[in-house]
Amino acid sequence: DMVGFAAAIYQRGVNFIQIPTTVMAMVDSSVGGKTGVNHPLGKNMIGAFHQPQCVFVDTDTLGTLPDRELQSGISEIVKYGLIRDAPFFEWQEENMDKILARDPAALRYAIKRSCENKADVVKDDEREAGVRATLNLGHTFGHAIENGSGYGTWLHGEAVAIGTAMAATMSAEIGWIDEALVKRIYDILLRAKLPVELPLDSPMDKSKFLKLMSVDKKVADGQLRLILLKGSLGNCVFTGDFDQNAMEKTVDEFVAECAGVSK
Repeated sequence: DMVGFAAAIYQRGVNFIQIPTTVMAMVDSSVGGKTGVNHPLGKNMIGAFHQPQCVFVDTDTLGTLPDRELQSGISEIVKYGLIRDAPFFEWQEENMDKILARDPAALRYAIKRSCENKADVVKDDEREAGVRATLNLGHTFGHAIENGSGYGTWLHGEAVAIGTAMAATMSAEIGWIDEALVKRIYDILLRAKLPVELPLDSPMDKSKFLKLMSVDKKVADGQLRLILLKGSLGNCVFTGDFDQNAMEKTVDEFVAECAGVSK
């Protein structure tokens, strides 16, 4: 994100190549041309669309990646299965242990399939006017957690995992997905050793959540829009037409035990 942003603004744009060395960068941030840096107002609030000349992925670089970073990147892999690729999600359910064990074939497949999913979406909507926004499942909640907790407290994928759990919980509260799917989502995140709830000492409370979500980049004409799951596995919607009470109830549920305790 930072290198891409530097390339986008230096001399009004210079060519660059991405060489990602984390799972997160390989399956998400190096692909698609979105670049940016964080700001107290929000995640990636200052940035540009600037496509790399190419992306060179060498999965051997993951051999020295810390476990926590590996797990963080898996949250984005899970996302692709949830929003558009049910067979991929089912494959993950069968192969998560291999991914965590850094099985070379499993890692290569997971990364390749993730990149193919993202590329399919980006080629139809490079500037995020519509369908590309679905790649942000769990991110509106997750970005609020990253910002509100202090950047660096959570890895991006960890915050997105909690956000995905929140999006699934809210989708079920509205009645758009069944509880069986919610359980599968929680189960796979937990198997990936990702968090699905806020810790007791989290500084997040309801007012902080809602304030940070209100300045999310997906807000349009003053209306918050969310990516929520709807229907069978592999389907989602990007919409501002949702039950506000369901969203607030979900936030209440997730902050109930921490309620803005100062660190």
